[in-house]
Amino acid sequence: MKVIVRAVASNWIAYTLLLGGLVSSAGPASGEDPWIEYSGAEGPGKGRHIVLISGDEEYRSEEAMPLMARILSRHGFDTTVLFAIDPETGLINPDHQGNIPGLEKLADADLMVLFTRFRELPDEQMKHIVDYVESSRPIIGLRTATHAFFYRENPDSPYASYSFNSETWPGGFGQQVLGDTWIRHHGEHKVESTRGALAPSKEDHPILRGVEDIWGPTDVYGLANLPDDAEVLVLGQVLSGMSPGDPPVAGEKNDPMVPIAWARTDVEPGGARVFTTTMGASVDLESEGLRRLLVNASYWALELEDAITEDSDVAVDERFRPTFYGFGEYRKGLVPADLR
Repeated sequence: MKVIVRAVASNWIAYTLLLGGLVSSAGPASGEDPWIEYSGAEGPGKGRHIVLISGDEEYRSEEAMPLMARILSRHGFDTTVLFAIDPETGLINPDHQGNIPGLEKLADADLMVLFTRFRELPDEQMKHIVDYVESSRPIIGLRTATHAFFYRENPDSPYASYSFNSETWPGGFGQQVLGDTWIRHHGEHKVESTRGALAPSKEDHPILRGVEDIWGPTDVYGLANLPDDAEVLVLGQVLSGMSPGDPPVAGEKNDPMVPIAWARTDVEPGGARVFTTTMGASVDLESEGLRRLLVNASYWALELEDAITEDSDVAVDERFRPTFYGFGEYRKGLVPADLR
């Protein structure tokens, strides 16, 4: 416990900048839940429950998901954020690929927002995700959700077909549900950033209402299997550098541009609404346009598109300082309550 106290205390200033202040610097309290929850304010989402699942090693989903949960709660949604937890310490550890407590909360969820990478969960945990998918309730996938699962240690699991490289269910969850699996980096990683361009003739789509500017320092992902039923909403313009004012790369990388956000409305087995974007790192969420895109997508997924407004609240505290993406760069010594 003393180690946890020192880890949190030594990063007090950084965490204050990141999230506007910690709940506690004393480590996990006895019986403290390994997730965080927000009650919805008055708003169109009142009475709806969104479960946001983090767990990737690189893009700081453990920072991105609490931010989006807080924003969505201001729209009336009750939100729950789940984390990759080291079962021995109770600390958030994105490198621990086999434990996300609280997935049973999907049983009463109205929307699942998934931002995981290469997870291989115990069958008793994974069953909650599979049951949700098979219930045909709506899903939003961010960035690495195209390769959310990877079964290496337990290929005989009944859920191994969800693996990003599955041959029995080609491309697994990413390809079959979201629209594509992991293919490659299309933009050069950590060299070429992404400018979002609204797809031609899609400006009036409710998910794009009020979305005027999208930029992020993550690169465009490659695609190969996007199905015909995927309605492309945003294209990824590859920029020549890591600043929003950098010019587009000349040549084939932008001709044509690769989709970075799309919607599907009749996903098997029962016709679920699904929205996917290959953006979403915590640093990407400094973009107001991207935050608005995700809030609008949440409304749309829940068939609340008539309530989407061009100027809905997507504000973040000015002290928000997300961690730049990279393996092993997550903030050490945190428990979920610290991100509340």
